[in-house]
Amino acid sequence: MFRVTIRGAFEELGEDDREALRTAVDSFQVGFTEAGTFTCDQSFSAFTFRCQVPAEEPDDGEREATERAIAALTAQGYPHRILRIGVTDMRNIKIRRKGARR
Repeated sequence: MFRVTIRGAFEELGEDDREALRTAVDSFQVGFTEAGTFTCDQSFSAFTFRCQVPAEEPDDGEREATERAIAALTAQGYPHRILRIGVTDMRNIKIRRKGARR
């Protein structure tokens, strides 16, 4: 499982796009989902898109996760420019449990 964060800027949003985003952003819970979620500033210029991407093959890497996250962002239909992408491979995360010392 990968968690991908895409920071970007909207480009040339029409009033219909702005209204759809306003409604969507108000109803979104901030978090990582397979469809992806937006958070953005009130002027709808900058945004953060969070997407959870399952590893389809055991050897899937950041490149494949990035491609699928960009596809999910593009599927949202808003004109945008990508500024930065961060990928976390959740398979590499170690959880330390309190009191688990021996």
